[in-house]
Amino acid sequence: MNGNETLSASTPTYTMGYSDEFQKMLDRRNAETNAAHLLPHLTSGLRVLDLGCGPGTISMGLAKTVEPGELHGIDIEESQIEMARAAALAGGHSNAVFQTGDVTDLPYGDDSFDVAHCHALLMHVPDTRAVLAEVKRVLKPGGLISAREMIGASSFSEPALGGLGDAWATFQNLLEANGAHPQMGKELKGVFLEAGFSDIHASGSFETYSTVEDVTFFHTFAGGWFFSPDTVEAATKHGLATREQFEDWRRTMDEWKDAPGAFSAVAWGEATGRKP
Repeated sequence: MNGNETLSASTPTYTMGYSDEFQKMLDRRNAETNAAHLLPHLTSGLRVLDLGCGPGTISMGLAKTVEPGELHGIDIEESQIEMARAAALAGGHSNAVFQTGDVTDLPYGDDSFDVAHCHALLMHVPDTRAVLAEVKRVLKPGGLISAREMIGASSFSEPALGGLGDAWATFQNLLEANGAHPQMGKELKGVFLEAGFSDIHASGSFETYSTVEDVTFFHTFAGGWFFSPDTVEAATKHGLATREQFEDWRRTMDEWKDAPGAFSAVAWGEATGRKP
């Protein structure tokens, strides 16, 4: 189901990278919007692990919710951890601690956390089973796991001018070529069951781009990330699309931005479960 054997978990290629354009996307995220399914389960005093925390934009809200409990964020990229630490300092979140590390080999003891959270992490790590085994190890008995992951097949842009549907498909194919799982959001319930979690609750939501400001942002993000030399080079290297196709898609995105009915949405699947 998950293609865990496609690449070594120790050397995955992170498709999204750490460009300025993608950082702006991460800056839009917060716990209230991107972890809404988890917040009702959080109370003061809990010890929470935020896996793949990135720059901490979601972590800050989680840390605030569980004060004076602890929020521990971990990410493989040092630059992201530095930003998360700066955000915690600026926000006065003294209960938030961040460190670099591998989510398939967590630097924490057994039964250490009440809650483990991740957003758009399982979809990018080739060895999903290894991550969930580590999460299960560090959670206390009865501890909660929470994930929110993309459903690529249900994400879209309307009106579907030209080959925009093909552009979405190429994005998903590039994720798969890098060992990722672009449909992970709809697989979460089964994946959690397979990993041995119980009391699983699954749901779904959309991240929408409808207002003029949002449409402009999405267009700018696509221009700066999807049409960047690095992304085009990666896609053409894997034989997923030609440079001519990318040029056609770029022109179509310009038309899309100016269409009165321009609307785009990224689909997400969410799930929570318990360690028995």
